[in-house]
Order: sequence, then structure tokens, then C-alpha cells
Amino acid sequence: MQVCEGRPDAGPVRELLPARAVPLGESTVVRRLLPTMGRRMVGAWCFVDHYGPDEIAREPGMQVPPHPHTGLQTVSWLLDGEVHHRDSLGSDVLIRPGELGLMTAGGGIAHSEQSPDPHSPMLHGAQLWVALPDSQREREPSFDHHRELPVLREPGATATVLLGELAGARSPGQVHTALVGVDVTMESGADAVLPLEGDFEHAVLTVSGAPDVDGGELPAGSLCYLGTGRSTLRLRAETPSRLLLLGGIPFTEKIVMWWNFIARTGEEIAEARERWQAELAGEPTPTAAAGTGSFQPGPFGAVPGYEGPALAAPALPPSPLRPRGRTR
Repeated sequence: MQVCEGRPDAGPVRELLPARAVPLGESTVVRRLLPTMGRRMVGAWCFVDHYGPDEIAREPGMQVPPHPHTGLQTVSWLLDGEVHHRDSLGSDVLIRPGELGLMTAGGGIAHSEQSPDPHSPMLHGAQLWVALPDSQREREPSFDHHRELPVLREPGATATVLLGELAGARSPGQVHTALVGVDVTMESGADAVLPLEGDFEHAVLTVSGAPDVDGGELPAGSLCYLGTGRSTLRLRAETPSRLLLLGGIPFTEKIVMWWNFIARTGEEIAEARERWQAELAGEPTPTAAAGTGSFQPGPFGAVPGYEGPALAAPALPPSPLRPRGRTR
């Protein structure tokens, strides 16, 4: 970890968070930027994968079989290419650049993600998760596909609001904590100032180019944590650049995040895993013990239209899974 100035959680800082390469599905390798050493969350944003740009003209592209989720929202955001989303609610949608795919897992949902056949020659995008607060984490699952999102423009720069609100422009995506997600595209020579919520913490992910963020260059594939207490953020670009601004009220609940599940205890994670494995084996769905505060029992469901087996859950770690806060 490189700390450029200040201390985490002590007002404005500039902290570069390291990425690690993680294989996803059959043929995609992603840069995982959250959770990482030292920091697990930015607001309610708890997971950030950046992938591409990858040349997939002669490759299958993204191929992620059906898998389950609980306690979170997934945000699919594409810069190039397409992703075919299917889920156990019956959703069957092709997500394209500039469109928001927002899946709310709640008590449980299963989905698959694939590059269609045929598909565009390039694949580039981000997969993000938002942790649901305790009051909403067992809600009914849902999927929303928003093809039109608000766009703000000033000379040399445009800002598309994925989630939350920026400068009075609000995304149609439903969120359950105060947060913001914005895609900023900058032309050569652009010099822009974004208004920020002072009680939010923020981070910036560069997806292309190397913009100047808060007085320092941020290369592509990098995530920079900016802390709290900022009312504005200055962005400059000598060459065409693109970035994602992520922020929100610091998430104070402790969570357990393992594989594709978010819960509050290790026991809840084990129960969610048992439910999924029972479905794969064609067995009755286990019933959670009364009074445990665990997820509502019931099937995740099959993903209609997907050809091939679903992903089995990995083995649980030997040490107990414990709730943890937003920083290590």
C-alpha cells in the first residue's frame, strides 16, 4: 500500500490501493481493487473488479456460470462490449456500454454472465458490489436494467451518474444507503471540478488514460482512496481519460463477506452455502434454525436459458468467519 498523504479516515487523504489479478470464470482475468489490504469498503461499495480492455474477437470472452448472491447489490458497468445477464427471476438482458445492470440479491438470487455469441471484439468494464444495510439485506431479490442515465456536461468532460446523485442529477437505480457512482470521460486538456458530499468518503478508479486526480497522476487500473471531508474534486487530463468516482456515507455495520455472500455472521454464510449446495444436488432446501437471525430459507433458483452446470461453492475456510469493519 502506498499512502501519499495524511491518514486514512482522518478527513481528506490520497491513498493508492493495490490491485491483484484474479481469474473470473473460464477466460477472464480481472483486477480486484476492493476489498484489499487495509481497506474493505468505500461507503457501501464493498467490491470492485476492473477488467479489460481485452481483445476477445477470437475468444469466448466472459463466461461466468450461474452462481448465488445474498445481502448485496451487483452493479454491472460496461465501457466496451456486451454482457448477457440471466438470473433466477427470469431476467434475460443484454447489457451494453452506458447501461446500468442493477441486481439486488436480498435474501438470495442466482445469475450468470456471458459474452454473447457473436460479440464485439473488445471487452472492458467494471463489476461492483454494494453492501445492503441490515434492514434491507433479506428483501425480495430484483433486477433492473436502466438504458438511460443522467449525463452532466461541461467543456471537455461528461459525467454519467450510475447510482446516487451528482450536482442535482439522480440515477434511476434504487439504492438503500447514501452513495454515489459516476463515470467521468475527459478529453485531452480537460480541467473539471466535481462537487462532492462532504460527509461521504470517496475513491477514484481510473479505467483508461492517466488523469491528474487531486494533484497526482492516477494510471489506468488504479484505485485511489480520497477520504472524507471534501466538497470538490479537481480532475485534469493531458490525454483522453476515463474514471469512476465511487463514494458514500461510511458504512458502519460489520459484515462477513465470503465467496458471493454478504452476511453478518459466519453461521449465516455457512447456511447460505448449504442452501446453494443442496440446490445443486437436487436436495430439499435446508431450513434455517429459528431465532438465529439468518437469511430467510428458500431456493436461490435455477437460471433459465443457461446451458451448462452452475458453479459449486468452495469449501469454507478452517478458521471461523468473523464480522469485520470497513478497514483492517
